[in-house]
Amino acid sequence: MGLFTAHRPMKIPNNSNAITGFILLGFPCPREGQILLFVLFSVVYLLTLMGNGSIICAVRWDQRLHTPMYILLANFSFLEICYVTSTVPNMLANFLSDTKVISFSGCFLQFYFFFSLGSTECFFLTIMAFDRYLAICRPLHYPTRMTGRLCTNLVASCWALGFLWFLIPIIIVSQMSFCGSRIINHFLCDPGPLLALACKKAPVVELVFSTLNAVPVIILFLLIMGSYALVLRAVLKAPSSAGRRKAFSTCGSHLAVVSLFYGSVLVMYGSSVTEQEAGTQKIVTLFYSVVTPLINPVIYSLRNKDMKKALQTFLRI
Repeated sequence: MGLFTAHRPMKIPNNSNAITGFILLGFPCPREGQILLFVLFSVVYLLTLMGNGSIICAVRWDQRLHTPMYILLANFSFLEICYVTSTVPNMLANFLSDTKVISFSGCFLQFYFFFSLGSTECFFLTIMAFDRYLAICRPLHYPTRMTGRLCTNLVASCWALGFLWFLIPIIIVSQMSFCGSRIINHFLCDPGPLLALACKKAPVVELVFSTLNAVPVIILFLLIMGSYALVLRAVLKAPSSAGRRKAFSTCGSHLAVVSLFYGSVLVMYGSSVTEQEAGTQKIVTLFYSVVTPLINPVIYSLRNKDMKKALQTFLRI
């Protein structure tokens, strides 16, 4: 407990106007604790890059994995690398910083990329579920429907929708005036703490953000669950136990990833978080933004025989 209770005070300017950005409190603890966290998250970041990078290389190298399912997986792994990179490098820099200041432009860029990549992940998980639905429920039509062109269009649509989703609201927020200490009790620029620092309350902007958060989180989650309900019904009707096992193995890894990501996101944005729950907010955000990208490659490689063989072959080269 002592690690996160007493800590050296930060060097915060007496005049808040002297601050040329925001202060990200992150995880307050003594200097030794900050160094320990720096080492821990550096290892996590490197493992995340290595794990997801290995999947990308395995899919690119192995001709047998040049199918829509694995092409989507490779794109998803690249997305995970981008997602974790939007927060962890700045977090690592803050662990070694006394002031923990992030510039206005840096804050809003992180805000934009973090939420855009998070939205893109929601869209990707949905089309990956759609791919499994076609493969299992419409196996005879799958090769003609899930073509390379459709797969490319779906991937491009996910990236485009994800990066357009929050563009206008973030531009509006970036034009607002901010007063007070400009201290954000988080390790990233989150809309809740940001809007709380605005000089003038903007309930319309808050409503827009709540709505835009709800669409990819709730509606796409329902679409994913609907797809897997149809998949489950088709699998249970399969005549052979071997076919059922293969279908469960193929879908199990994706369902595990969906559960990890959406479980933490729904906890985060499905309930109100008060100032006293800031610590819980950080932990939940940390789980879906840092821990999940680390675990996903392990889930996909352990539960998929083709991916496991491709990774073993690639790593031996």
